[in-house]
Amino acid sequence: MRAGVVVAAHPGVEDLAVRAEELGLHSFWVNDSPMVHGDPFVALGLCAKATRRIRLGIGVTSPALRSVPAAASGFASLNALAPGRIICGVGTGNTARRTLGMRPVSTAALENFTAALQELCAGRSTEYREGDRVRDIRFLHSGAHVNTGDPIEFVVAALHGPKAAGVAGRRGAGLVSFGLLDPTAWRALHDARRRAARDTPRTPASHPNSYLVTALHLLRGDEDSDSDAARDATGHLVLSLLGFAADTPAFADRLAPDQREAVRQLLDRRGTTATAPDRYTKIYPNYLGRITPQERDLILPSLMNSVALVGTRDDLRTRLTALEQAGVGELLIQPVIDPPAEMAQLTELLA
Repeated sequence: MRAGVVVAAHPGVEDLAVRAEELGLHSFWVNDSPMVHGDPFVALGLCAKATRRIRLGIGVTSPALRSVPAAASGFASLNALAPGRIICGVGTGNTARRTLGMRPVSTAALENFTAALQELCAGRSTEYREGDRVRDIRFLHSGAHVNTGDPIEFVVAALHGPKAAGVAGRRGAGLVSFGLLDPTAWRALHDARRRAARDTPRTPASHPNSYLVTALHLLRGDEDSDSDAARDATGHLVLSLLGFAADTPAFADRLAPDQREAVRQLLDRRGTTATAPDRYTKIYPNYLGRITPQERDLILPSLMNSVALVGTRDDLRTRLTALEQAGVGELLIQPVIDPPAEMAQLTELLA
């Protein structure tokens, strides 16, 4: 299984990309959540100039965040800086939209966005619509401006449902999922992707990649699986799940009683409710950032096990083997405590 890393876009992120490349990691990604993190195109532009081999991804952008021409220009410009090393992750904007107090876009909008991006980034024309006006557009500049000759890898963000996986299949794209550690769920996603690809004869032959985003904590000695260190290393993913539940009561209703209580406590501590119109301004600050010691009690072992990898080397290798057999090709971790040390731990685990 290959390995990579996902971080928040910020000044100095290129130093982490250089270290990831030195460690032999396959890819380096930044998030695209404009009201929480820095700009991913600026961050990856710096990474592209500082690295030579590692693949560079944005995970993920959305049609509700950027217009097709703007997104295509950004990716094709990155491709000029790092030819053939760019990964374009696309999704409905589940988090980035919610941080604006908005809902994710439809799967149909995601598919139209993905198709148009693929056409433009390959140097072809595509249909562009604003209201009732429809025009064919293409890049009117080339050469040193953008690179439409080297391929850009496209991956679609999918959780448990088959709709996004179907988009990936019809568009010849790969998959990326967040905190999905169930091999059975991955097999279902791959089945949905294959069915959609089979029903779309115009899709070019491809060997799409599948990426799993999670957090990692390798237990040492007799360390407990719910130690403070384990909670700190994985807590950002658990809080992201609790935040989603706090913002989505229908999802919260499906959680276990102790998990629903953690959601209630999170809302209380943030000073908001699940129905407050401005709840997004209270729930999402420091999204995917390091948790505080006062938040450790919210990091329930059951939630840690559902979205993150915590265990001994043998335990984790067993889990990763099962995921690899289910079709996961690359493990991406989100380090928040000591990113260089956590990246080194990842390479040690997979050595």
